[in-house]
Amino acid sequence: MSAHAEGHDDFDFEPVRGLPKMLPQGETMLWQGGPDAATVAKRVLHVRKIGIYFAAIFAWSVAAGIADSTPTVELAVSLAVLTLLAAAAVGLVALFAWGIARTTVYTLTQRRLVMRIGIALPITFNIPYKLVESASVKQNGDGTGDISLVLAPGERMAYAVVWPHARPWHFSRVQPTLRAIADVENVAQILARAVVAQPLPSQLVQGARASVRTPVDANQGAERFGSGNLSAGNFRGSAA
Repeated sequence: MSAHAEGHDDFDFEPVRGLPKMLPQGETMLWQGGPDAATVAKRVLHVRKIGIYFAAIFAWSVAAGIADSTPTVELAVSLAVLTLLAAAAVGLVALFAWGIARTTVYTLTQRRLVMRIGIALPITFNIPYKLVESASVKQNGDGTGDISLVLAPGERMAYAVVWPHARPWHFSRVQPTLRAIADVENVAQILARAVVAQPLPSQLVQGARASVRTPVDANQGAERFGSGNLSAGNFRGSAA
């Protein structure tokens, strides 16, 4: 994995919430937030599908019990066990979603995206904007959504390490993703303005500036912003 990562045993050691070090002089925080727990449960962990699955089994068990003339007590016990299993499954998913929301912090600065993720073993990923090739937004009806970043060719992140903070089903070229964030359109605008403000090779300046007019389009993705090597990640660097 070429992305810079740092592990933390306790969030109390963070000099600033979500950041492993103080930002360099002249760099400021533009936005900070994290996933919405309910949205994570519903859209990332698919808790509704789990509920529907158990509801279908419940209905089938009732129909089968009636068809087989199963004694009422026996059927009631069977359904009670099934209900407990369903409640346990949904409860575990909800707890996991809460843990993801509680321990995840996304930070946007003028120069980078910082992702502090992980429940059991927190890790901080530092992604300089100069390495963001393009971005896209998936917006839900309630205003929440995901922002996925496509990194420059050759830059790799391990899907298993980043999940669930990665775009689903994109394994060969992992796209780090801000998942289930509220007011995703506003956050996308902030990110787009910060990315296109970075110094770029001359051949990319025109396309990058054009993307400010329609930053991070939900259907087509953003314009190409720029590229570089994901070897930086040191907060002491000027734009790394």
